[in-house]
Amino acid sequence: MKKRILFAALAAIALFAGCEKDDYETGIKAPSGENQLVERVDGRIVLAYATYYGTVTPNAAYFTHLNYAFAEPYMEGGEYVGLGLQGDEARFQKIVDLKKQHPGLKICISFTNAKEDPRGGCFSQLAKSEDFRKKFAADCKAFVQKWGIDGVDMDWEFPGLSWSGDAGAYDVTVDVENHVLLMQQLRQTLGNSYLLTYAGYCENVKTVIGGSRYIDIAAVAPYVDFVNIMTYDLDEAPRHQSALSDPSATSDCTRAVQAYLNAGMPAGKLVLGIPFYGRHSFASTPLSINYKNIITLDPQQYKIDNWDDAASVPYVTYKGAYYAGYDNERSIAIKGGWLLGKGMAGMMYWDYDADDNSRTLSKAVWNAIMKK
Repeated sequence: MKKRILFAALAAIALFAGCEKDDYETGIKAPSGENQLVERVDGRIVLAYATYYGTVTPNAAYFTHLNYAFAEPYMEGGEYVGLGLQGDEARFQKIVDLKKQHPGLKICISFTNAKEDPRGGCFSQLAKSEDFRKKFAADCKAFVQKWGIDGVDMDWEFPGLSWSGDAGAYDVTVDVENHVLLMQQLRQTLGNSYLLTYAGYCENVKTVIGGSRYIDIAAVAPYVDFVNIMTYDLDEAPRHQSALSDPSATSDCTRAVQAYLNAGMPAGKLVLGIPFYGRHSFASTPLSINYKNIITLDPQQYKIDNWDDAASVPYVTYKGAYYAGYDNERSIAIKGGWLLGKGMAGMMYWDYDADDNSRTLSKAVWNAIMKK
């Protein structure tokens, strides 16, 4: 599922790492345990991303919405030829089956621009053709109807950008406008019975040489139910990746949300992103580390839960030096109170598998958003 200002190539690497097949380390989980969940408040959103390469079947008690990452469009010989899931279909079936026990759960399929299938996916090529846009939208509707899920989440990271270096993978002259047309077509085809959301960058559309990049927030706003703002990977050590407010970082949650509000996106359509991992670097090993691994770091060398009062986030130190920025129960609670005060819809997190066995962060997100 699951990402941030492009001043340098390192920042581009950061964006890619956050929502594609993760570089997050794997390891043992913390001992299991149970904590009290507060009562659900209707209308508030707690959204988790579950990946196709994940191994844990999510517990739907901890969220209201679940996005499966990923599926992709297929382009072959310059023609749109269909779409399909990444990974094993059996994994997706387990996710869909959660609705049998939790009929109120909303499940969306998240589409990525990454190439997992040999035919590859390329939103830029697809979106240039009205015919392709209509076919893709029709296929999306057929997919959600076939599987009995609730909608589509678009994760084009981002119009006017390319991760591959392939000149055909993006076009700054038309991508931003074509992205709007694609979202418009998806809404028209899906109707109002299905959800349409997108994974959002930390700033509005930006003018560059020859055109523009990122998403035109105002133009897309009428077509979407809500936006999952990827307010993580905003910077690397020794700065925080997801600070509530930190002028020294490339961006922070406050600036990202304000960019959407300034563009005219209603606060009630905004969902704040939370990382379930620590960000160390964009270019050197280790790049990042899952929360479930953070809590098992050697206390003789690492110290977790250091706290930055000004930024309202924790961080890890290694032999006294800043190692990784992340989120914990305390920062999630603070962010929850902050966003609810702004009238925002809720929180999402990348990704479910990165939490510990006690579901420490999942519970913290739920309780922060459902707090009355």
